[in-house]
Order: sequence, then structure tokens, then C-alpha cells
Amino acid sequence: MGFTIGGIRELRSGSRRRGRAAEGTAVAEYTGLWGWAVAPGARVADGNCSCGDAGCASPGAHPLDFAREVPAGATLDTAARAWAEVPGASMLLPVGRSFDVLDVAEPSGRRALVRMERMGLPLGPVAVTPAGRAQFFVAPGAAAGLPQLLYRMGWDDAELDLRALGLGSHITAPPSDQGGLGPVRWLRPPALDTAAAPPEARLLLGTLAYVCHRWAPCG
Repeated sequence: MGFTIGGIRELRSGSRRRGRAAEGTAVAEYTGLWGWAVAPGARVADGNCSCGDAGCASPGAHPLDFAREVPAGATLDTAARAWAEVPGASMLLPVGRSFDVLDVAEPSGRRALVRMERMGLPLGPVAVTPAGRAQFFVAPGAAAGLPQLLYRMGWDDAELDLRALGLGSHITAPPSDQGGLGPVRWLRPPALDTAAAPPEARLLLGTLAYVCHRWAPCG
């Protein structure tokens, strides 16, 4: 028998084997189709992070120290073998390489997305979390340049209920569970024309500013 992360014994039932195969396929899609690396992440079980640290600052939402990242471009066989080594791990996407992330309140994010679609503006993938956040994939460098960009626009991140995630951060990839709260879902799934080249953050920020002004308070 094998063991899950955190040392919990795992029963190799047929349904779990099928689940692992599906996870391996999802990892291969991220690495081979969209060109993103995938890091095995911790999970939350019975309210505790599987890393075993009682004081974990990010329960179920951080990479496992002992596990290898599956690199961008990995094939289905490579991804499946790598994921078989970490049964029960969640899928995390490293930020700051192919994309940065703008994280906003889900209601504002949904309104901004609808408006941008109607205007025909370029859009990258958008995920929604069980914590009520919308995560827009934007061009790398957005996190570092956000304060200056907001200053030029006359806004600040508090007014927009906004935070930017850049190099060194990770987000939970759909359909993995985030921190024991439930699965992350795609609001706008990846597409071949935007996964490797998401739009600049300024396009989204202008729309968010409009949305927050019209439906104040933002969120």
C-alpha cells in the first residue's frame, strides 16, 4: 500500500486509481497544452494541513517541500509518472513565469469580465475560488508594476479590493480543492491563443475601476 502526503494510509481502490489517472491527465494538459509548470501542493484534511505543521500559514495552499515540480512541456506519460509519486497532492500553478495574477472580489471580477467580453477586449484565463475571489491571468510583470500603474490611474488596491500575485507565488489550479473550502473552477478556461500570452494588466484595471465606480463599494 502507498501513503498520502501527511502520512495517511491510502487504500488503492479502483475509484482512487481512476482519480489519479484523471489528475495525471489534468497535469499533462497544464504542462503540455498550456505550457505551465505544475507544483504538487498540500491538502487540508480534518481541518489540518497535510504538511504536518500545526501553525501552517497557508493550509492546503502551498507546494510540498519534498515534491518535484512537473515542468512546462512535460508529456502525458511524464506527468502521469510524476503525479503518481505524490498521491493526494493538489495542483498548484507557479505565478510570475508565463503569467501574473490579479485577484479581485468575485462579483467585481464577474462584472468586469462581462464588460470586457462585450467590448471585445483581449482576455486570458480567469479562475474563481471557493473563497469568493476571481483570479485573472495577466502578462508577467503585472505584480511589480501594479503600484505605479494604479497611481497613474488615480486608484489604489484598497479601493479595488485587489491584490497582485507575481514571482514566488502559487495559485490552486482547477479542479483542485483550495484550503479545504472546495474546488477552484474556471470562469474562463485557458485557450491556445491566450494561455501563453495573457493580456496586459492595464486593460483589466481600467474596467475594474469603472465597475467599482458604478457599483461602489467594490465587491
